[in-house]
Amino acid sequence: MSRRSIRFRLTVWYAAVLTAGLALFGGLLWLSLRHRLIGDVDRDLEGRAGRFEKYFREESASASGNQLRDELEEFCQALPPASYIYVSGTSGFVYRYSAGPAPLDGNLRMLARQFTSDGEVFNLEIGAPIGDVLHTLELLRLLLLSLIPVVIAIACVGGAWVSGRALKPVHDITAAAVTMSIENLSQRLPVPATGDELARLTEVWNVMLARLESAVKTLSQFVGDVSHELRTPLAVIRTSAELALRRARAPEAYRDSLQEIAAEAERMTQLVGDLLTLARSDAGTVEMPLEPVDAREIVTEVCTEMRGLADLREIRIRESLGEEKAVISGNRPGLHRLFVVLLDNALKYSHAGGDVNVTLHRTGSRISIAIEDFGAGIRQADLPYIFRRFYRADQARSDPGHGLGLSLAESIARAHGARVEVSSTEGQSTVFRVEFVLREARPELAAFSQSSGFAATIDGLDERTKGVQHT
Repeated sequence: MSRRSIRFRLTVWYAAVLTAGLALFGGLLWLSLRHRLIGDVDRDLEGRAGRFEKYFREESASASGNQLRDELEEFCQALPPASYIYVSGTSGFVYRYSAGPAPLDGNLRMLARQFTSDGEVFNLEIGAPIGDVLHTLELLRLLLLSLIPVVIAIACVGGAWVSGRALKPVHDITAAAVTMSIENLSQRLPVPATGDELARLTEVWNVMLARLESAVKTLSQFVGDVSHELRTPLAVIRTSAELALRRARAPEAYRDSLQEIAAEAERMTQLVGDLLTLARSDAGTVEMPLEPVDAREIVTEVCTEMRGLADLREIRIRESLGEEKAVISGNRPGLHRLFVVLLDNALKYSHAGGDVNVTLHRTGSRISIAIEDFGAGIRQADLPYIFRRFYRADQARSDPGHGLGLSLAESIARAHGARVEVSSTEGQSTVFRVEFVLREARPELAAFSQSSGFAATIDGLDERTKGVQHT
């Protein structure tokens, strides 16, 4: 089927609707006029018939036969031209008057009725010419048939011009959109000053372009950050290998070079694994099967595992988790990774000799797990961005890490239907708080997670826990 432009289709639809409307209007006008004119003739015939009956009764009382016919002839002479009267009685009386065409030629409007005079029943037929009526109706029909096509043709031309004017903003928008590419996403479509649906559509397109521009910038920055993060370990691996190959060395020197290469390779493996996990999370293809788990138990395990690192940094981990279980629908490896990220982040930015408080609170059907450190804090300007990938605040630039830890933590929390909140006072303290729904309050959470499109698994979360670096 051939494609037609919107302008062409609008013109055709407009012409079709106009044709139907004019045809309906013309038909109703013709029928209305015919009904009115014929009605006037019928009312005139009723009046003539009434006067004829009255006259007939009066004359038949004193005359009969030819004398009655003469009287009726005199009455009929006063009727309008081309009138027709025929009356017949049961006794054999017949009278006919015709001053125009015969009733059968179609130019007379006939009225038939019965009346009684002196006990005798008479049949009366009376007719009036309707030639003028038919002529008027025929003239109207010819005018409608000849003028309607002309009106439709003019309307089609006007409709094509109007639709062209109405669609001009669409052509302008299309022309502007064709010139856009990934190099000039900062351009915006011209918004017509009409305030109509096209203006609204253009505004929506501009909003979409702004989002697309932001996404492209984020993607470009993401690729640049990944390249930057991979460049350093690759350079170290290459340098170590080249130095080891320049001349013969002692076995210990080769062992040191290989250890350095292995450490950098491990760092790259961790970075690639984190990126793969985040990419799968964005695509909704990370399988994180949920089951009843005790969040308090997992937090206790993490605190025990991280206590050695805390001792090396001369930091005390203080737990306030209570004795009651906190059973939620969760994935144990994922939750373990989540709390390691947050606790490692707290240890990293705490001052030596300080404390890190880990607390668990119940509020109705929800539990809140908070990790608070009393270190450098986070600047207010950095708070909105700390969950972005590869984002590291200025005070964190010198620390090792890729800036992916908090992004992973937020992704894991989101997969559990939880949220991570942060509050910080620069130079004093920082609190990361994760809030979960208790399993008994929302038993359908596990089924929801399974139906959310998670299809690949987060492998090796426990194995990589110790080596993760954060914002």
